[in-house]
Amino acid sequence: MDLALVAWISIGVAVICAAIIAADEARHPQTMGVMNLVWPVTALYLSVFALWAYFAIGRKHARSAQQAMNGMSMGGNDAPPTLAQVGVSTTHCGAGCMIADVACEFAIAALGITLLGSTLWAEYAIDFSAAWTLGILFQYWAIKPMRKDLSVGGAIVAAIKADTLSITAFQIGMYAWMALVYFKLFRAPHLTAFDPRYWLMMQIAMLCGFATSFPMNRLLIGLGLKEKM
Repeated sequence: MDLALVAWISIGVAVICAAIIAADEARHPQTMGVMNLVWPVTALYLSVFALWAYFAIGRKHARSAQQAMNGMSMGGNDAPPTLAQVGVSTTHCGAGCMIADVACEFAIAALGITLLGSTLWAEYAIDFSAAWTLGILFQYWAIKPMRKDLSVGGAIVAAIKADTLSITAFQIGMYAWMALVYFKLFRAPHLTAFDPRYWLMMQIAMLCGFATSFPMNRLLIGLGLKEKM
């Protein structure tokens, strides 16, 4: 099967999954507002797995579900983070990276931006800066509602502490795959953001980033630097 067709199918399925999640959130918004954006964006790379995770995990954190569970024990806050909690925390990193990638990659391709004569180095530098900024914003929107005692500045500092290492770990996984694509699989000057195959490769890159960021998020939550989701 032609790889471009596979790419279009993969992109189409991911978009449908994101639309299903967004439609459900319109009726059952998340208690943590930022997750109303994070879940659909996560589906753009985790596809059907994000759809399953949303209904298995995310739906429990809708406002309606939380109201129905009022008064029920949710377990001690000092308990080790569950795999689900770490996974949801990792989606924050992924959402920032995904949005940054879509915006930056099209801009880099359209403007022909290079760094040291290479589009890859430009992608690395620009994507990381944008992903870090968005990741910190997402983390701020997660921390501030849960910690009313923090000032705006205090919440920003907490967000930087919580997400800098996890974003870096996410980008390491992504960049490793992007380098393989660039130097071995496609000779990337011939593969740009205007080619559907590029976004298939980017979906795989995001999966790699999720895998490398997951253990870092688990460590940060365990150390108390990141909130459980």
